[in-house]
Formats: sequence, C-alpha cells, structure tokens
Amino acid sequence: MKCRQPGCTGTIVDGYCDVCGMPGNATTMPVGRGVPGRKPSATASGPCRQPGCSGQIVDGYCDTCGMPPDSALAPSSSSVTKASVQLGSTALGSARATSFGVRPTRRPQSPSRLRMGRIGQGLTVVPPAPAVDPAKAVMANAELPEDKRICPNCGAHVGRSRDDAAGRSDGFCPQCGAPYSFSPKLAAGDLVAGQYEVVGPLAHGGMGWVYLARDKNVSDRWVVLKGLLNTGDADTLKATLSEQQFLAQVEHPLIVEIYNFVSHENNGYIVMEYVGGRSLKQLLKQRMEANGGSYDPLPVDQALAFLIEILPAFSYLHDLGLLYCDFKPDNVIQVGDSLKLIDLGGVRRITDDESAIYGTVGYQAPEVATAGASIASDIFTVGRTLMVLCAEVPGYQTEFEFTTPPADQLPAFAQNDSLYRLLLKCCAPDPHDRFDSAEDLRVQMLGVLREVVATRTGSTATTSVSSPLFEAPTVSGDRFEWQQLPQLRPDPADPQAAWVASLEADPVQRLGDLLRPPEVTTGVLLARCLAALETGNQRVLEQAVNTLLTDDPWEWRAVWMAGLGALLRGDNTTALSSFNAVYGQLPGELAPKLALAVACELAGQTDVAERLYRSCAATDANYVTPAGFGLARLRAARGDLAGSLSALELVPQTSRGYQESQKLKAEHLIRLGDDAAHLDEALRVLQHARLDERSQLGFESAIYERALQLANTGAVRLGTTSYTAGNLRDRLETGYRRLAQLSADPAERAQLVDRANAVRVWSLL
Repeated sequence: MKCRQPGCTGTIVDGYCDVCGMPGNATTMPVGRGVPGRKPSATASGPCRQPGCSGQIVDGYCDTCGMPPDSALAPSSSSVTKASVQLGSTALGSARATSFGVRPTRRPQSPSRLRMGRIGQGLTVVPPAPAVDPAKAVMANAELPEDKRICPNCGAHVGRSRDDAAGRSDGFCPQCGAPYSFSPKLAAGDLVAGQYEVVGPLAHGGMGWVYLARDKNVSDRWVVLKGLLNTGDADTLKATLSEQQFLAQVEHPLIVEIYNFVSHENNGYIVMEYVGGRSLKQLLKQRMEANGGSYDPLPVDQALAFLIEILPAFSYLHDLGLLYCDFKPDNVIQVGDSLKLIDLGGVRRITDDESAIYGTVGYQAPEVATAGASIASDIFTVGRTLMVLCAEVPGYQTEFEFTTPPADQLPAFAQNDSLYRLLLKCCAPDPHDRFDSAEDLRVQMLGVLREVVATRTGSTATTSVSSPLFEAPTVSGDRFEWQQLPQLRPDPADPQAAWVASLEADPVQRLGDLLRPPEVTTGVLLARCLAALETGNQRVLEQAVNTLLTDDPWEWRAVWMAGLGALLRGDNTTALSSFNAVYGQLPGELAPKLALAVACELAGQTDVAERLYRSCAATDANYVTPAGFGLARLRAARGDLAGSLSALELVPQTSRGYQESQKLKAEHLIRLGDDAAHLDEALRVLQHARLDERSQLGFESAIYERALQLANTGAVRLGTTSYTAGNLRDRLETGYRRLAQLSADPAERAQLVDRANAVRVWSLL
C-alpha cells in the first residue's frame, strides 16, 4: 500500500512508511512537540483565501503565499527607546518564576489562529532580486579559504599557510590526527548516479561543497547537489542520512524542494531544486560594496518584510515536528519577489536528542549546547538574523554572541523602540521568555512593521486592523478612565468561555457568579478580574491576579489587569511598570503602548508619553482619537497652544470624540491664548461645534471675560465687530443671566446672578 502522506512516494511496510516514517492510517502531518496542534488539511484544494493572494491550495498549502486554507488575516516619528526601555517593568516570565524559588516549565498557549502571506504585506516595497544565470554562478576557483578550514573531529585550525608554504586542502589534523578534505569531490562533466551532469561548484556550505548540475532525465533542468563536508566525519554522514529520511515529506513553497538522494564513488549527495536568486547575505555584501566598503544595513521595513515572509516556513517545519536549527542571512534566497529557505542540512526532529546539532556562531542560542535545539532556539536565530540585517554589530560572534547590545549601539533599534523590544524577546537568554511559536512572532513582527512604516511617513492613520488579543479603545473625550483602554478579547478556547459569556451584565451579580464557577480556568479568573475592576473590588482583583501569575508566571494578561487596577486606585507607578511589561511581551500590539502612554502621562514621564501617543496615532485609525486627546493634554499642560490645537485636529469628524475636541480647542484658545485673534478663533470653532445652548453660552462668556481683560487697553475686535469694555460687559451680563435661567441648581443660579451684577455697567437710573 502506498503512503498517504502528501508528496511522499514511499510504501507502507509493517504499518509505517519506508520513506517518511508516518503510520499507514495517518492522514495529517504530525504536530511537533510543544507546538499547538493546528493541522492543515492534506486534501484541501481551490483558491487561496488570503486577501490579495492569487495562489491555489496544493497539498494543504497555498503554492504562492505558503499559508494553509483555514488561515485568517493576521492583525495588524521618534525614538522611544531611550525612555521606555529604561522604565521599570513588572516581573514577568522567567524573572517572576525565579522569584518564587522554582523553575516551572512554561505552559503552551492557545494556538495562533491567524496566518498571512507576500513580501511587504502591502505595507512596504521590497525591490525584486535580479535573475541569475545558473552557469555564471559557478565558482571559477573552487577553493575553501584557509580561515574556514576547521578539523571536523576536534575543531582545530587546519590547512593553514606557514612561512611561504600554502595551506593544504587535504591532509591530517596536527592536533588529533584525523583526516580532513576540503577539495571538491566532483568536477565538471562528472555524471552522478547516471543522471546528474555536474557543471561545477557553486559554494561551500556548513556541511560541504554544493554543485550545480543538469538533470539529464528531466529536460536538463538545473539542480543542486549538496555533498558531505568530509567522508571521514561520522556525524556529518549520520546527519545527511537522517536528512534523507524525513526531508521527503517537506513540501512547502517557501522551502527548497528535495528531489532525490544519490551516492557517487562512496560519497552521498542530496539532489535539490536550484534556486537562482541572491541570498540576504549577498544582498548585504552588495550594499556594502555600493557604500564604499562600509556596512550598510537593510532598511528596517525591508528586513522585517523578508522575515515576515519566510516565517511560515518555520511554522510548517515546526508543525511537522522539525527544527531548522541553522537560520541566518546566508540561508534565505530572494528570487524575484519571492523567497526560499535553503540548506536543510541542519534540520532535525524535535524529539531527536542524539544527533549532532549544526548551527552558526553568533546565531545559535546559548542553551543549545547543553539542552539541545527547540522551537525557542529557532526563534533565537530569527531574532539574531533580524539584528544583523538591521545593524552593524562587530561583536555579534564574540562579545555579544549570546546577548543583545544596548539600543544606543544599534541606531535602527534606537529609533524604533518596538523593534528593539521584538529583538529582546526573540533573543531572551531564557528560552521560555521568547515567543511561543513562529506564528506568534510573525503576528507581532507584522505589527511592528505597520508601526515602522506609519511613523516614518508621519501622517495620521486612516485605516485600522483588528487585533486578535484586544478590543478597540473607546476613548471619546478628554477625561480618561481605565474602561476606555482596549479590553482583552475572551479566549474562545477556554473551557469555560461559553459559561462566562452567558453571565449577567450587572457587574455585581457577575462577580458573585464568577466566585462560584463550575471550574476555575484562566478565562474565569480574567473575567473575575474585570468584574472586580468594574465593582472597585481591589481585594478580589489582587487575589485573581496572584492566582494567575502563580499558575503561570508568563501570563501577561494578569499583569494587564493589575495595571488597570493600579490606574483605578491612582497608583501610576505600578500602572507604568505593569503596562511596560506587557509592551515587552507584545511589541507589535498598540494597546500596551496606549496604556503605557497614559500611565507615563500620569506619572510625569511626558516625553515617553508623547512619543507613544504619536506612534499610536500614526499606526491605527482606532487609536487616533485617544492619542489626539492625550497629546493635547500633554501640550496644553506645558502651555503649547499650537501643539495642543494640532493634536486635536487629529480627531476625525466621524469620531464620537469630535465634538469634545472642538470644545477643547475653544477652551485651550481661551485659556492659553494671549491676544484677541485667539479669542476670535475660539468663536469660529464654537460656530461648528454643535453645542447645546448652555455649553455655548458658557464658552462665549469665558471668551468675553478674557476679552474684557484685553479691552482695558483699548477696543477688542472679534470677527467683524469692535467691542469696547462697555459692550463686553453688556454681553457678559446678558449671558450670565441666561445661564442662570438654564441652571437647575439654586446655588449655581445665585452665583451666576451675582456674576451678572458684578459685570453690569453702572448707571444713575
């Protein structure tokens, strides 16, 4: 019986495939250990459902964007690094776990449900790579540089020049005596396995020479033969044989295709698809050459776009229970406007604890040497690649081999705080502190890309993208309350999600029910936190937060709730620390940035608050109104009238806060203005504010009060009318008496009459 796995040509023997190793009754790809169990359909077909993608679903994945058929669209200027990164953060993750005196293993989170596909995601433009003539890519002088010659047995330097004698490409290690050979094993014209005619060497990779050849059995198509580094190296031989076993099941449009595995003169070769583009490392070299030999990193938006595009390949491998292990700029090839992940020599099974692990210094995670590879170590390599693409880091393989340099040493990261937060989380020293999956990383990276592109243009956002984690903010006025911040979306995967959704709307009744649930789950505890906030019950809130964090020190949603509670009781320092911690966990989400901006504003960190507000306003239309009001408050507090007015101009006419913004404009013009022109502008604003009579009279009275102060030195011109002090007193008296008539409060009414009497013009009648 033939194997039922997509793309596998094996046969079921004793219940298992003799090629891919899957059981005969399996109809889906295996899910990797520690990876949430999304299983793409192996039989789905038809057009891709991703917005803007014209591909077709083939063997369970789109042949263009690489996403499975059940995907959904993922959610979506100044530096804030100096201030926000240096702010205090609530202990979360490994730091919190250690404080308990224990080292719990991180619980798997709910699977990310949103996947996307294409370079740039329509947010930015990445220049296509020019086509490469395969024949011209062959090396003229196939010799491995001496500084790359390392003994495969003990790691000593071999084959080095001495005095006037050139180093030998083949020989024996002077330290351990093991043989080494760095000479190409194939020459032009060699026919491998009676099918592949060698054209010449293309490059020397981590596991040996790579050759260009023609497949004489398939229309002379170009193929690549990847050989062993050294036939005497048992680890390399074992890795290659393992590669033959499981790479037969790897079929993804973002991953180089493996055609065959053949032997020739006692050497093994993997036959794979020829990808005729340029690697990201070659792109960096080209930019350096064009820059006169000085390092010229990629623009941040392009670097993010490349990694966002290639991350579905990692998700695919992880879903198969495989790890890539050796990700770096060398192993991503750009072909026109598409990418390919090449060099699968380091790929291994997640459950493999015995095979040699292949990685590159400067990219490999620190725990790999002792704990082995994992999804978290793959995430680390993506973060290191991002760092190298965006900045020149001379010590990334030495001084900073496992650590991240300070932001001020990385200009691109110093200018983009969210980018630096993303890097810190990818490359966290503790693997439990990194992103849960490649999909989680991709969603956050996409959010960072949106922010980077938006803040670069400096314009106000006109579009919005729904977040899978937060509702949109509800701020519609200048007065800020915790309820106006984005609220957490319930997790539909929680076992008690339906029960929580069925509870009464009254917060007191709801809190009582939540204290007696059928089962205590994370969703129940979070709902209990919200009900405690709504009823002002800080004791219940604190208990629920502590329970959540004791159960899972990485539960950022508990810290979010703690931050809201701190805002409610006026503890601005704790609120700042809490929201800063959540920002570090979700660098691509705007909700933590808006919350942190509010906390910074209240705590006196006004520079940080302003930058965060500006970033929110530029990135998403749902955040323009709260950010506009926040900026106006900050600028008005420091007496910046022009700045506060420009901030209020951000609030669109379609916003529920537009009328409030017009009232604030008039208020700021009256309070901060220093001449009649500002008062005249306030009157014009009020004409379009659509205020009720009482509010209109109140503002007009304030304007005439201020104008009366100016009239002491002469007439004041408002609009087309010139007012004397007497005219203004008459207008004020009339206004105050009408306001008194409209007031329902006897004390206020009496006060308004007194004010009318105080400003009236005295006469003898």
